[in-house]
Amino acid sequence: MKKHYSLKALAALFLLVMAQKASAQQDVGGLFVGGPADATKLVNAYFDPLYKGLGLGLTDGWSNTAKSKGFLKFDVRLSASAAFVPQSGRSYDVNTLGLSNIKPAGTASTGPTAFGNDQEGARMQIYTSNGIPTGKFFNLPQGVGFHVVPSAQIQATLGLPKNIDVTLRAMPKIKLGSDLGSLSMIGFGAKVELLPLFMGSTTEKLVPVDIAIAGGFTQYKYTLPLNIDNVENSDQRIDAKFNGVNFDAIVSKKILFFTPFASVGYQTSNTNLKALGTYRFATSATTSATYVDPVSVKQTDIDGIRASLGFQLKFGFFKFYGSYTQAKYSMVNAGFGFGIGK
Repeated sequence: MKKHYSLKALAALFLLVMAQKASAQQDVGGLFVGGPADATKLVNAYFDPLYKGLGLGLTDGWSNTAKSKGFLKFDVRLSASAAFVPQSGRSYDVNTLGLSNIKPAGTASTGPTAFGNDQEGARMQIYTSNGIPTGKFFNLPQGVGFHVVPSAQIQATLGLPKNIDVTLRAMPKIKLGSDLGSLSMIGFGAKVELLPLFMGSTTEKLVPVDIAIAGGFTQYKYTLPLNIDNVENSDQRIDAKFNGVNFDAIVSKKILFFTPFASVGYQTSNTNLKALGTYRFATSATTSATYVDPVSVKQTDIDGIRASLGFQLKFGFFKFYGSYTQAKYSMVNAGFGFGIGK
């Protein structure tokens, strides 16, 4: 039972964007205005820092040492990452989105992103496709008031022959609450310590550091039921997949129980998000049009180089980890684990 609640707490980190003053359904539902094309652009602008921050977290926390484990030695670890959203990622301007049926109702035209300030954005007015005002207004949704995108990593690593480690990341589908949806995670990775492959048992005498290459893939799946101006049997929901891939070169040096490391690598992440079901969008003050599966977002969010510095502390069976990564957003990671063997 305790394990279930700890997994749920880690998973809930991912959805802190939804959990403050309003439910996830209300936050997302407020973006479904002006027609499917405009709704897609608003969803993209509002959640842009979530896509990027989560993409970074998906590729983080795989390893804090270049040293491989002995054959059939293992460890299990839980860690969390925090990606810091820069000032430029905390708001958006609707005038830059190319909206068709939505215009500012006044001079203000900006709104906070999901990880922007805890205040409503500018007041908007909805227009028909012919440019006629519908008489309907809304405010761009508020942010959560903090500028950090959290994510969690839960993984187990096993040592294989030839100085190879394999790692599995997994979290069963967990329901976070009626207003927060459900989340699951799966991933796999591998690390190869290089010097023993070429230098054998003389490695430690000739080279004072350990060197490895590593790679990994992680996927979050998220589902959120919606109830937006609902019609009977509409089955409204958000289905999203967030994928991350990374490749790294790692250098580390064990000093008693302390192992500092540095790494440089390449990472990429993408988002595939859909709003499924039947939705009504206002076409005038008194009429509306019905659309099925109106929103689809499929894009690459992160694609570039990253560099990390960190450490591992080992006390018997227990290990503690920490690292800092510089990439699209800067990020920190911390966690703990336990295992048998080096």
